[in-house]
Amino acid sequence: MEYRTLPDGPLTADDLLHLPEDDRRRTELVRGKLVRGSPTLAEHAAAAVSLGARLRDHVRERGLGTVFTGEVGFVLSTEPDTVRAPDVAFVSAERLPPNGPPRAYLRLAPDLAVEIPFPATPALAVVSVVMDYLLAGTRQVWVLDPASRTATLYRGFDDIRILTAEDELDGGDVAPGFRARVGEVMG
Repeated sequence: MEYRTLPDGPLTADDLLHLPEDDRRRTELVRGKLVRGSPTLAEHAAAAVSLGARLRDHVRERGLGTVFTGEVGFVLSTEPDTVRAPDVAFVSAERLPPNGPPRAYLRLAPDLAVEIPFPATPALAVVSVVMDYLLAGTRQVWVLDPASRTATLYRGFDDIRILTAEDELDGGDVAPGFRARVGEVMG
C-alpha cells in the first residue's frame, strides 16, 4: 500500500488506515489526532487471550456474532474521527455487515468492548476511552486490571460496578448466558 502525506488538520480513519503498518501498530485516532500506545505487557496479553477465547467459544456455540481480538479498529465518531481499538470486542450477528467484516475499520460501535489498560495509565484516560465507547452506542464496557485482579463494568454512565477476582463477569443482554469469574480470565 502506498504511503500518503498526512494532512495538516485532523486526520480521518482513512488516513490512519493508510499509514505504514509499523506506524499503525498500537495507534488509535482520537478526535482526529494520533494517539500512540506502547507494546503490550505479558499479563495484559494473557488476560485478553483468556477472556477472548472464552467469549469466542460462548458466542460461537450460540451463533451470537463475532468476537474480535488483536485491537481491531472501530470508527466510533466522525468529523473529527475517533478510531478506538479494544483489546477484546464483540459485535452481535445482526449488526455485522452481511458480506463479513470489511477490509477497513468497522464503522460501528462494538456491543461489548474490553479494555486492559497499562498499570500507569491515568484514571482519566481510561474514563475518556470508556466514554468514547458509551457515547458511540457500546452497550457494555469492561475494564480489566490484571494487577489488582478486578474488573470495572460499565453498562451506561450511571450503571458502573467494580468486581473482585471472585465475582463473575456477566454478558447480560449483550452476550446472553456468558459468565466467567474475574480471577479466571486474568490468567
